[in-house]
Formats: sequence, C-alpha cells, structure tokens
Amino acid sequence: MARIFSLERCLHPRVMARMTDFARGLRARQTPAEAKLWRALRDRRLLGAKFRRQVPIGGYVVDFLCHETGLIVEVDGATHSTDAERAHDRRREAVLRRAGYTVLRVTNGDVRENLDGVLRYLALHLPRDGCDV
Repeated sequence: MARIFSLERCLHPRVMARMTDFARGLRARQTPAEAKLWRALRDRRLLGAKFRRQVPIGGYVVDFLCHETGLIVEVDGATHSTDAERAHDRRREAVLRRAGYTVLRVTNGDVRENLDGVLRYLALHLPRDGCDV
C-alpha cells in the first residue's frame, strides 16, 4: 500500500462536507469519457484494483482514485486547455504528489478512441499481482 499523507486532516469538517457534496454532484454529471472509463475500472476490473470516482482529497476532487496504491487518474477535456488552467493543474498535481499520490492524466479523446491503450497505461502503474484491501 502506498504511503499517503492525509490532506483531509488539513481541512475543517464543514469544508470537507461541502467537498463531499460537490463530488456527489460531479458523479451525477460525469462526462461521457469519465463514464466510459468508469465502466472499465469499476468492480476491480483492472488488475483487481479498487477505484473510486470523484473523490475529495484535501481541497480537490480527483476523477478516479485507487487508494490502496495512491494512484489518481485525471480525465482532461477542453477545460484544461488554457495556460491558466494548465498552471492550476500543475499546482494541484504538485500538492497531490507531495502528499504521496501518483497522478496520471489522460484526455477525453484517449478514452473515447483508445480505451485499451489507456487501460494498458494505467496497468503499468498498478501492482502486477493485483490489489488487496
């Protein structure tokens, strides 16, 4: 299991409650690419790894998280295309990496057009012998 620093302890309980509500809303409004990737990841379908979707971590919500390995998967669409948005993503990613997470980014197009390739890429960052909770 990955050694992860808990960012949640850094937030006020009311802030965490708002983040949880926000994440629930994101799960209800997932993009088609997120839905497609979720169908491939859920129920331990990728090397036995348990993924959760739209997970609050500190002041952020990540698209997919395998907590037992510390692997975060972000599915990027058009909202990650400007210089300001990319700079925000880099800052966010740096915070998550310092807390011990591995952050992988894939695009909506990659998921739509090459899901098998995306899954092979993710599998490279998971234990070969599967994951146990």
